[in-house]
Amino acid sequence: MPQIAVIGAGLMGHGIALCFARAGHAVTVWDPLAASLAALPDRITQSLWLLGADASEIKECLARVRQASTLSDCVSSADMVFEAAPEKMDLKQQLFAEIEQAAPASALLASNTSVMPITRIMEPVAKKGRAMGTHWWNPPFLIPLVEVVAIEQSEPDAIAKMIALLESIGKTAVAVKKDIPGFIGNRLQHALWREAIALVANGVCDAEAVDNVVKSSFGRRLAVLGPLENADLVGTDLTLDIHQQVLFDLDRQAAPSDYLVQLVAAGKLGMKSGEGFRLWPEGAPDAVREQMTEYLLSWQKKSEAGGETGNH
Repeated sequence: MPQIAVIGAGLMGHGIALCFARAGHAVTVWDPLAASLAALPDRITQSLWLLGADASEIKECLARVRQASTLSDCVSSADMVFEAAPEKMDLKQQLFAEIEQAAPASALLASNTSVMPITRIMEPVAKKGRAMGTHWWNPPFLIPLVEVVAIEQSEPDAIAKMIALLESIGKTAVAVKKDIPGFIGNRLQHALWREAIALVANGVCDAEAVDNVVKSSFGRRLAVLGPLENADLVGTDLTLDIHQQVLFDLDRQAAPSDYLVQLVAAGKLGMKSGEGFRLWPEGAPDAVREQMTEYLLSWQKKSEAGGETGNH
């Protein structure tokens, strides 16, 4: 099995390490913050308990994860390196300059980021054919998707190898052939958010109505019927007819909504401040998080019961 190195032991890093270790891979993790690295076993244990793992499985998983004392030690024998550092361009570029010096010449190098351009992150890397992005969704051990983002110089064989590895541990790996802002998932998600905000800002409805419409209609089928599958289901001719009647009126502002800017300026930062688009009384944010975790766990159990490797 390929040797895995993970740079970063935080929220995303520990989850990525868990995914590979649970699938049988030897994983080495390094973090510049000693406290974060020291907390790695406990974080993995807590996440495995959440997944329903028993004590024996947790012990076996932890035995496959080694904490490295230096970055060089972490990547020196790696076949695949996953960087999961904070979203700071200078930091990521510095890390990859050091990683390339210490990792084997054959190792694939991947950066985990939600929206940062992979091409810029990989500027310090001399051998760019092995460089790419892997956008894992949070939490990595519950969300199956990983977007594998190619830069112009990425070798097709390297992308294919990464996708095969991710699929072998039960992930849904999708090739993003161009390094564009937001990749695929976040572009789709924020296109929806932009229109949702515009509906509220224009007085069409309130925020609660927007959320209820999504959750009580097309949101219920999205997990099994993607937007283009749905378009084919109703017919491309009907889709065209609808677009001719609707698209001209959708929000197309390039900058963030003034309504959103005003919320932030007023300190209405969402759940963490008690108010954003909606009011969040004490206890409500925790209830939403618990509901989301339970929902994701139910999907996890269904996938494993169906004989899949599991969306670790």
